[in-house]
Amino acid sequence: MRVFLTIVAAAMACAALPAQAEVHDSSSAGFAVRATATVPAAPEQVWDELLDPADWWNGTHTFSGDAANLSLDPRAGGCFCEILPSTTDKAAPPRGGVQHMQVVYLEKPRVLRMSGALGPLQSEPVVGSLTFVIKAENGQTRINAEYVVGGYMRIPSARMAPIVDKVIGDQLGRLAGKLGGALEQPTGLAKPALPEDPAALPRKPIIGR
Repeated sequence: MRVFLTIVAAAMACAALPAQAEVHDSSSAGFAVRATATVPAAPEQVWDELLDPADWWNGTHTFSGDAANLSLDPRAGGCFCEILPSTTDKAAPPRGGVQHMQVVYLEKPRVLRMSGALGPLQSEPVVGSLTFVIKAENGQTRINAEYVVGGYMRIPSARMAPIVDKVIGDQLGRLAGKLGGALEQPTGLAKPALPEDPAALPRKPIIGR
């Protein structure tokens, strides 16, 4: 509950700022949020920074309160995890840990996709897919982040989606800031599935199955 209230409070604090991410879709079945940033760095540099969440993830949105406890194992099945240090003795073994997400697709330095329910969504029977797509463009690099959540939630999607939207926008903004870039303002227009994402390409139906 403490973590949930912290995330909600942080999101409300962000609400006074100009919108920098976008609730792309929301219904009783779930929601999708998107954010885009442009940075003056090569895709390989963006990729290396993306795989080091301890350097850019906002510690407010962790269970330990410190992003230094985060790690990401860059392989299929790898864990985006957090160590929960001892509260009494820093030298003592951790009191526990958290698996925030699991890597389900990665293609250096282009696509990283992880599956999992972040923050307060972890206590709900939902599934979530967070995809980062990195693409060189006009001498810079564009980063697209999309988080899609589906399933039953005790908090309606209409209320949860804007909160998660602010959190995803905050995280991508911090990643971009580490690389000298910034978030782009959303257009407010519906966007197609990310064309750079191989899983978004149309597929022919499989007959006979």
